[in-house]
Amino acid sequence: MNEDTTDGQDATRRQYLQYGGALLGGALLAGCVGNAGDGATGDPTDTATGTATETATGTATEEATDTETGDAQDTPYSVAIEPVGEVSFDAVPETWVANNGSWADMGIALGLEPPKGVWLTNRYHTQYYDEIPGLSVDKSDMVSLYQDGVSKELFYELDADVHVMDPNFLLNRFQGWKQGDVEEVTENVGPIFGNCIYAQHYPWHEDYRYYTLYEGFEKLAQVFQRTDRYEAFESLHDEFQANLAPHVPTKAEAPEAAVLWGVGEAPEKFYPYIIGGGTGFKHLRDLNVKDALADSDVKDFHGSRAAIDLETLLEVDPEVLLLRGYEAKSESEFQSTVVASLEDHSTASALTAVQNGDVYRAGGLYQGPITNMVLTERTAGQLYGVEEQLFDRQRVADIVNGEF
Repeated sequence: MNEDTTDGQDATRRQYLQYGGALLGGALLAGCVGNAGDGATGDPTDTATGTATETATGTATEEATDTETGDAQDTPYSVAIEPVGEVSFDAVPETWVANNGSWADMGIALGLEPPKGVWLTNRYHTQYYDEIPGLSVDKSDMVSLYQDGVSKELFYELDADVHVMDPNFLLNRFQGWKQGDVEEVTENVGPIFGNCIYAQHYPWHEDYRYYTLYEGFEKLAQVFQRTDRYEAFESLHDEFQANLAPHVPTKAEAPEAAVLWGVGEAPEKFYPYIIGGGTGFKHLRDLNVKDALADSDVKDFHGSRAAIDLETLLEVDPEVLLLRGYEAKSESEFQSTVVASLEDHSTASALTAVQNGDVYRAGGLYQGPITNMVLTERTAGQLYGVEEQLFDRQRVADIVNGEF
């Protein structure tokens, strides 16, 4: 970082947002890198490095929210999250950066302006908001933090009040950042506050706790002093789960599905994902979906970084194929390209899922409170024939607008 860059920044930012926690020190293991799109030709490997793009209680003090009105006061307050520790705020942040669509969606649910940046904008699927009356998110000015690496200067340019991401994600997702860089951004721009919650496979995350979607959501609500909206969404989610329950079979009766990242519009190569913890699999866990790959010889992509071919997939022959990498496509586009190519392929056409018409988009890795309900309901329709709406779209819009 040259001095001209830092001299132009707000040197008093630390008087506005005081960072009070201790970060986990040092880069532990070089993690995976993300720059591929989540579209028809999306590939979860970085073409330059060959590494992967994808993948409780805690303590917090909340001293400044009027829980009746949701209006934030000017009293300093603090919120704690692992691995960051306790972060003190002199005022409610106005601008922010999110690590991914899980946190970004939480912010939208809280009625915030969209984040100024996310790791990859093309993996933040704002089309899910089409389900909600009057709700849309404009990504035209949103910046991808990852651009063949993550520039520290970009954090200065965005000048966000708070960066909602796990600091260890920055240290371990790719080679480039060191502890000193995290501390510099925290000191000169704004605090880093977050936990990697979308998947539970990183070795550097084994020594501190994960947060569920709603645990993370509550933490973010405390940061932005909007716990009333969080509580309204929590109640709505409880109702959604109650509406969903009668449609969900027991684990023994549920279908076995293979979750795969397909490469290209006519995929012959797939990256396997074992259904596990994290927000990225919440919709499948809530639907009791069994993992067809779990007891096979196929290794999870996160551990092996290896793809499988159609012959290997045919040996497993799952009842259902759930394909990632195609969320940018509509259902009709997905059927007319990806599914049609499998039906016309000599090997793929022998798969039980292809023959029975049980090939679906799997849903994105990054799910927040709104997108999770949309994807869970969509998948319930695909797997279990659910035709009714399981959550109130207008109520979602009302909560976002602070009308509840």
